[in-house]
Amino acid sequence: NKTAWQLIKERFPVSLAFGITGFLLSYLICIPLGIAKALRNGSPFDLASSSIVFIGYAIPAFAFGMVLKMLLCGTVEWGLDIFPLGGFRGENFELLSPVGKIADRFRHMFLPVMCYVIGNFAVLTMLMKNSLLDQIGQDYIRTVLAKGGSARRAIWGHALRNALIPIATGFGGIMTVMFAGSVIIERVFEIPGMGRLSLDAIVGRDYAVFMGILALTSLLGLVGRIVSDFCYVLIDPRITFDR
Repeated sequence: NKTAWQLIKERFPVSLAFGITGFLLSYLICIPLGIAKALRNGSPFDLASSSIVFIGYAIPAFAFGMVLKMLLCGTVEWGLDIFPLGGFRGENFELLSPVGKIADRFRHMFLPVMCYVIGNFAVLTMLMKNSLLDQIGQDYIRTVLAKGGSARRAIWGHALRNALIPIATGFGGIMTVMFAGSVIIERVFEIPGMGRLSLDAIVGRDYAVFMGILALTSLLGLVGRIVSDFCYVLIDPRITFDR
């Protein structure tokens, strides 16, 4: 006896928390790592990090989640019992202190967020590396160096800013990241989010709920595109909305 919007509104904050956390961690880790790989291209660090990145990329998110549950949730005798098996918060969450609530949320979010991050990790890292390498080889970088500019100024003051333009394309994904690829992860960790709600709606032929989720996702996708356009303007002064 609930409307479609009431069901969506109950699950939306859960998916939003996991999605935004995973999104921010992906960019905060992948951009510096991609820059470091570009500056050390061909070095042992580049080769070793590339191997780790692609091994992680080759593991499906749901399989990675199951492995983490076996290793860290005590589902097998030789595993560690550090994190809960699933859920968004503990049963006694309301009775905990503010610090205890933060610790409880951290314990419940740690493993699922790792699964969220691993899906985009390799793509963002290699995109950042290749984009920066492409910019370093451009003529304007040689011009800066020929005029007496330091390599630090050429890379950090000129090349990096232009290299961020392809990365900015995904900034708008913050609006829809809470839906993308979250169905299986939410199923593995028993998270009451939008992914499970959409799957249950499809299986149960609850067309009102599914169409409501689809409409909300489409709207957020359009808003995300606008956010990406504003990111382009902030990064590249040649792009303007005047024309």
